[in-house]
Amino acid sequence: MLCKVMVMCMKAFGMTDKGLVRSENQDAYRIVTLSDNSQCCVVCDGMGGHNAGNVASTFAIDSFVEALDAELMAGTDRHLAIEKACRAANELVFDAAARNPLFSGMGTTLVAAVLSDDNIMVANIGDSRAYHIYKNNIYQITYDHSLVAGLIEKGEITPEQAKNHPRRNLITRALGTEETVICDIFEIDPYLGGFIVLCSDGLSNLIADQEIRQLIKGADEVSCKALMDLTFERGATDNVTILIIEL
Repeated sequence: MLCKVMVMCMKAFGMTDKGLVRSENQDAYRIVTLSDNSQCCVVCDGMGGHNAGNVASTFAIDSFVEALDAELMAGTDRHLAIEKACRAANELVFDAAARNPLFSGMGTTLVAAVLSDDNIMVANIGDSRAYHIYKNNIYQITYDHSLVAGLIEKGEITPEQAKNHPRRNLITRALGTEETVICDIFEIDPYLGGFIVLCSDGLSNLIADQEIRQLIKGADEVSCKALMDLTFERGATDNVTILIIEL
């Protein structure tokens, strides 16, 4: 699935695929212009039984975007608006899982960038990532809410060891699995330029940060396909979603 949006001075392009192993794609993404003319880009990586992960990621994106748009139109501070949007999305997914036994235990990661002319805010829950590429380097904006990230922070394992850790897919924070959830929010200066990259772990688990930097030449189909092709060369063991924003 492809999507392209151009707004203000920013261009965004996204691509998602179920990969070579999974039977369905439980990732979802959205690129949308909000009512206040800011741009919202979101990636979610759902989890759960048959179809439940897809339900969680879709519900989360729809709710997040709708709530964020309403809060910004009401004049809510952008940081608080993002927190409220995450809260609304969490409540929707959590309640849906409680009402329907088929959706029990479902949840999703969420990483989002909300962009205006003078401000970029990035929010995340889980281990889907946001990167900033500029000045010929790449920086991970977000912090993975995962078991292995915690072990790395404690110095118990190295980043290389984390890639093959038997519990590398265990996340410690997700949207919709608990009644409440905390989102991390980061602020980026748009005047630095470069690219913001949002992705699910189907990309970041198989492709090194510097490889991502080298393959991104623009917020376009060419760069997304180059990254997608490399994940397929390496087995594409999970759903893969890539969203590139050019600043």
